[in-house]
Amino acid sequence: MKRRRGPYHSGVAVTPGLEGRRPRLTEVAARAGVSLGTVSNVLNHPQRVTPGTRAKVQSAIEELGFTRNDVASALARGDTRTIGLVVVDLSNSLFVDIARGAQRMAREQDRYLQLATAENDDALLHAHMAVMTGSHVSGLVIAPMEDPAEAVDRARRVGCPVVVLNYDSADHDSCRVLIDNEQVGYLAATHLIGLRRRRIAFAGGRDTLQPVARRRRGIARAIAEANGAVRLEEFDADTLEPAAGVDIARRLAARDPEERPDAVIGVSDLVAMAIISEFRSLGIRVPEDVAVMGCDHNSAAWGGAVPLTSVTMEGAAMGAEGVRLLFRELTEPPEAHVHSTVLLEPRLLPRESTLGRPR
Repeated sequence: MKRRRGPYHSGVAVTPGLEGRRPRLTEVAARAGVSLGTVSNVLNHPQRVTPGTRAKVQSAIEELGFTRNDVASALARGDTRTIGLVVVDLSNSLFVDIARGAQRMAREQDRYLQLATAENDDALLHAHMAVMTGSHVSGLVIAPMEDPAEAVDRARRVGCPVVVLNYDSADHDSCRVLIDNEQVGYLAATHLIGLRRRRIAFAGGRDTLQPVARRRRGIARAIAEANGAVRLEEFDADTLEPAAGVDIARRLAARDPEERPDAVIGVSDLVAMAIISEFRSLGIRVPEDVAVMGCDHNSAAWGGAVPLTSVTMEGAAMGAEGVRLLFRELTEPPEAHVHSTVLLEPRLLPRESTLGRPR
């Protein structure tokens, strides 16, 4: 068949009548004189088609300027090869690390990652999940701060599997990857007790935030093991933002020196760094007068005048494990899949804010 000359688009000759739209698979089949199934096999399973037929179809593809619609093909297969990741807050490097680990594992599995942040708004997190589910992602990985059971259930009802990170939901209808947040608090408190700090303050947040409640529990366990030798004082805040640390630091600075704690654990690194900054501006030395440490190894808090002692949250490993569990659920027969939980262990990273400057 002679090639019919027509208008050009991107250097490819376009058959008259097709200007302004994508050629269809049926038109490729008609041009090549083969069935629609044969064209599909050439595109997806070329080994099933004889060389001569493949050549005819390829010629028709070139003549028509046909390009395959990968989204439509994916929807037809029921798998877009795209994974949705929704995290609660990208200003905290824990969630940035989660995204990096998830991206790395997604690439290893030949998948794409679609990322959204909820900006500490639980309702927005649920909305992102609904949008991603409606856009036919293969599955979701989420990192919430509050119980996501209702949103997870909605996603699973429409056939979208969900893996939950950093939240131990009472609803076990999903795989989960957790950091031992009670151990985070325990490591922080035992570190300070080991440095002979005897009056410890916990600058915490609302216990409705599960990581906060569990870190508080770990701190209390370490204090209890000291058999009355260490006193714990708690300061609760409505936010985990630096403003909470500034307020707590001012309240402590207003006390007589002998009535202040000699150590403070910030529930987050940003809270701890705000406490250090405010202490220093008010003439309180860190760690000579008061040792201060954080709990989530947030890189945004690494650049202060006093390097911050903290506890790692293993975010990259958490994100990678989440995608690995999701991929396993996507590829296993539903009747064979069993939800599992991966528990990651935190590590203490001691620095100058508790140890002092090396001589």
